[in-house]
Amino acid sequence: MQRKLSILIPVYNEDKTITKLLDKVLSVELIGNFSKEILVINDNSSDNTRKILEEYIQINSQEDIKLFNQDANKGKGAALHTGIKMASGSHIVIQDADLEYNPAEYNILLQPVVDGFADVVYGSRFMGGNPHRILFFWHSLGNKFLTSLSNMLTNLNLTDMETCYKLFEAKTLKKLSLHEKRFGFEPEVTAKISKVPGIRIYEVGISYYGRTYVDGKKIGWQDGLHAIYCILKYNLFS
Repeated sequence: MQRKLSILIPVYNEDKTITKLLDKVLSVELIGNFSKEILVINDNSSDNTRKILEEYIQINSQEDIKLFNQDANKGKGAALHTGIKMASGSHIVIQDADLEYNPAEYNILLQPVVDGFADVVYGSRFMGGNPHRILFFWHSLGNKFLTSLSNMLTNLNLTDMETCYKLFEAKTLKKLSLHEKRFGFEPEVTAKISKVPGIRIYEVGISYYGRTYVDGKKIGWQDGLHAIYCILKYNLFS
């Protein structure tokens, strides 16, 4: 039986990287008889992202690429809510529009699914022998703190709760009631997926080609504070 991987790509002002990213996504040959669909959610970009996407899709009309344009800049989480709703695949993976994560590694995420072990797979930037760009000490420390706090309340032993690369069985993800519109998506979905009875969560090592703020990185310390709030809210009071 052929299964389909829905690749959700939230985009905001990524006109310099989006075509390179899509080229990489299209070039991936998936294992396990998986086909793929690409859902790009443009979060009301103010640069040339929308025009570039429309031209790219027209040129690659033979590919299964769908573009959804948000009517306002609502945030990554809100874009993902749209993608989750519109996805038609049996499985869903999240892909940032920058080049920090390598689409060639979808098969690393898919392997535990293909082997029949996993319902959810997180790609960890902190395990395995894959390349990792050396960047910010305090970001790394903050990430480990957030992951540890999340683990304490979910009783999981993840090494990278904040990773972009998360792969879900679609029917399970679609049943979750998700509310966070910005970067709070990560702790919220982790808290709620951990509560699904019998859920099988795996983690695999991935590479990470991180960006600096000069390169266009958008997450800041305010997002870290909100992540703490989300971890407490969705684990203790939801």
